[in-house]
Amino acid sequence: MSTTITAAVAPSTGRPLAIQQLQLDDLCPDEVRVRMVATGVCHTDANVRNGFMPTPLPAVLGHEGAGVVEAVGGGVTSVAPGDHVVLSAAYCGRCRTCRAGLMAYCEDLMAQDFGGRRRDGSTSLSSADGPVSSHFFGQSSFATHANVVETAVVKVSPDVPLQTLAPLGCGMQTGAGTVLNELHPEAGSSLVVFGVGAVGAAAVMAARVAGCTTVIGVDLHESRLEVAERIGATHTVNPATTDVVEAIAKITRGDGVQYALDTTAVPAVLRQAATSLAIRGTLALVGASPAGTDVGFEIGESLVKGWTFKTVIQGSAVPQVFIPRLVDLWQQGRFPFDELVQTYAFDDINTAFADSASGKVIKPVIVF
Repeated sequence: MSTTITAAVAPSTGRPLAIQQLQLDDLCPDEVRVRMVATGVCHTDANVRNGFMPTPLPAVLGHEGAGVVEAVGGGVTSVAPGDHVVLSAAYCGRCRTCRAGLMAYCEDLMAQDFGGRRRDGSTSLSSADGPVSSHFFGQSSFATHANVVETAVVKVSPDVPLQTLAPLGCGMQTGAGTVLNELHPEAGSSLVVFGVGAVGAAAVMAARVAGCTTVIGVDLHESRLEVAERIGATHTVNPATTDVVEAIAKITRGDGVQYALDTTAVPAVLRQAATSLAIRGTLALVGASPAGTDVGFEIGESLVKGWTFKTVIQGSAVPQVFIPRLVDLWQQGRFPFDELVQTYAFDDINTAFADSASGKVIKPVIVF
């Protein structure tokens, strides 16, 4: 028997989200009914709304949900009604990479997170006009309730406010995980972050957790650079007024930076990041760009540097393991991601998108 819910629907490419009444169908055996308390707004949501990623529209987006379990399917064992949960990316759990513990690189990733349907082709959401894509990142959390696949559910302590924890499911996990799970910087090492929005700010905080003693934030927004300094950056650079490569060389006394993380996916920025690397340095890309985007690197003189370029998804994290670690770090005051958040009422969701796009706000969170 279906349930009437309220959701923010992305109706078609580039159009604002519309608050609508939808029908939510019955749970499948591997699903969890979650009443949403809060949901973060992520750049990926805007990319799908704008047609850069392949989720069929109309769709209910949202993939940084946090809420309370109301019911569970017959095959669910990890949570029970009443549990508090944070929602993250879905994965199949059965493919070769999932079985190797590399859930972020699930071989069925695009279908699981962007397909807009269950494995059987059904959608959990519908309107008077017909089906609406659901299960975005396994959840579609821009709604008062969602049927969420169990692999996207992370149980958390009821003592921690869900409104605070919502951003951990994607952006914070991506930035922090890239540093702590993938780059593994040594204590005393140097790291630069290009773009200190939500993902980049999480990387800055994680770099300090890892013991980096030179942490550089690069961004065009002075307000974001100020936040980066407050949460752990030892240096900041604004490309609008300063040559980034020269500035990094000066900060590192000509050695270059040992680790670089790019959140922008802008080819020119990636070239700057690569040029700024020290010998045996590593550059990680976490930013999303339209399919077919190319970048060119100098491979003549840079050959002798022996540098590494890698792409990283979801911080190479297992959400059920990594998100509780981030909660512990936050409780200890070592990962103050809540300083990045501004909350919005559900009806103001389009304002939240606009404020994120303009750089006015680092991490908007919708509160139901």
